[in-house]
Amino acid sequence: MTKNWKLSSCYYLITVFWNWCAQVKYHCCAVRKQSGTGREKIMAKIYYDADADLALLQGRTVAVMGYGSQGHAQAQNLKDSGVNVIVGLRSGSRRWAEAEAAGLKAMTVAEAARAADVIQILLPDEKQREVYEAEIKPHLNPGDALFFSHGFNIHFRQIVPPETVDVIMVAPKSPGHLVRRMYLEGAGVPGLLAVAHDASGRARDLGLAYAKAIGCTRAGVIETTFKEETETDLFGEQAVLCGGVSELIKAGFDTLVEAGYQPEIAYFECLHELKLIVDLIYEGGLSYMRYSVSDTAQYGDFTRGKRIITEETRREMKKILQEIQTGKFALEWIQENQANRPYFNATDTMEKNHLIEQVGRKLRRMMSWIEAKEDF
Repeated sequence: MTKNWKLSSCYYLITVFWNWCAQVKYHCCAVRKQSGTGREKIMAKIYYDADADLALLQGRTVAVMGYGSQGHAQAQNLKDSGVNVIVGLRSGSRRWAEAEAAGLKAMTVAEAARAADVIQILLPDEKQREVYEAEIKPHLNPGDALFFSHGFNIHFRQIVPPETVDVIMVAPKSPGHLVRRMYLEGAGVPGLLAVAHDASGRARDLGLAYAKAIGCTRAGVIETTFKEETETDLFGEQAVLCGGVSELIKAGFDTLVEAGYQPEIAYFECLHELKLIVDLIYEGGLSYMRYSVSDTAQYGDFTRGKRIITEETRREMKKILQEIQTGKFALEWIQENQANRPYFNATDTMEKNHLIEQVGRKLRRMMSWIEAKEDF
């Protein structure tokens, strides 16, 4: 018995060592492959308050087009930074009264474009081109500046501004409510800065002034390009944050339910507890998450995770990235909107009726500590 136990232990240790060697080889090959591309690692350029001059916005009128999540935060922060700001909305918008209640002057998009020489377009991606062509473009003058917080329409040439205007992106890396809250607390959220066209010769400086006015330079603003921001943002949404996570959650839930486990238990294990893990990752990265969970969970992570995200999965991720880089996804999304979203709407309805959503609505009523979002 002792001999068999010793043999089993030796076999186990050899297996562990062999797997470890395979992992080391894998990572070494990955490093060699990466270094073989000829690309040097470029450190990000980060700007702070001292790098930005608010005076560049003095004497100018900034029009924030839209008053949603980012619109309300950026407009109010600009106002509190002493910038002359107006809000452009469609006639009859329910946001009109909200903007005026915050002490902002609201007007139609066309009127705001006519009155301003700095225009921040914070409308949904799929609405921007139509509104730009009809209500903004006719009122652009040489020396004006067009701002965006996402590069989709510039990068994929849905909007092609005249050569006489600056085209700049300032993109806070957080939801609007946090942009506003951190500003009021004397802090800020990190942001991105990119210049697609520098007609004035000072587009970067103007972008930094805008970033300072909304509080981003308090935390740090990373310089990027419209291409990099657009492609990485879309990839993150599709492969990880939305598409990847949604399908992983549903696959785990379905696996347990199909194996005979209660849907309520499957919901807790595959969806509800995800927040606990994400919060740990958010606070200290993957290493802090692994430090915080049990050794059993960490060992399961190390030994089973790669069986979920396989080499085939990684190849599919590269295909998704290529579809973004070539413009295939952008064209698909544009055509989907032109056809009144048949696939989008049908899939949205189907997903809302998945068993995991039905179970979730029931269980969230048991959780008095959260503000359940059921009516949307």
